[in-house]
Amino acid sequence: MKTIKISLNSIDKVKTFVNVINRFDAEFDLVSVIDAKSIMGIFSLDISKPIDLNIHNADNLDEIMEQLQPYLVTE
Repeated sequence: MKTIKISLNSIDKVKTFVNVINRFDAEFDLVSVIDAKSIMGIFSLDISKPIDLNIHNADNLDEIMEQLQPYLVTE
């Protein structure tokens, strides 16, 4: 499992994020154990703050990380 910190601080970012991760067979969970592939689940979170994303069983982690670049939080 890999955990990264992401920011989904706008409705447009939430929509594009869900579209990006739905391209992959891996499982994605947002902290609070929200299914990251669920747009309704994401909107139940406080998206004004960074969110931890857990990526499970990803054979193509490099490709996933490349696609998630726009959402990564740099500390």
